[in-house]
Amino acid sequence: MTETTGSTATPESGNSDAADEAPVDAAEDTAVEDGKELSRRDRKRANRERGDGTKSGGKRAKRGLLARTGLYYRQIIAELRKVVWPTRSELLNYTSVVVVFVAVVMTLVATMDWGFAKATFWIFG
Repeated sequence: MTETTGSTATPESGNSDAADEAPVDAAEDTAVEDGKELSRRDRKRANRERGDGTKSGGKRAKRGLLARTGLYYRQIIAELRKVVWPTRSELLNYTSVVVVFVAVVMTLVATMDWGFAKATFWIFG
């Protein structure tokens, strides 16, 4: 990959700014209780025990049928916008390649079928 002008300093780029920063540790994100790090499961259990026992809304709250359907179609449209659609000339080129390939394979299979039929009649009369 190429590096763009004005990008942030990284150790790979050779800029000295990155060497001055302390490395980021993934363990900093974990909670510590009584001198030991808690796993994600333990943190989740602790949060559940601290709560009042009722379900919170949050991201995973159950949505109604219409809301889920609307979300589904919005996600479909968002994904279709990411698609790189072929131009007309590319589409015609791809289509012609597929048609020619299918014709060649169809001719090959028909020729082999005809040859096996002739061989069968020759062997078994």
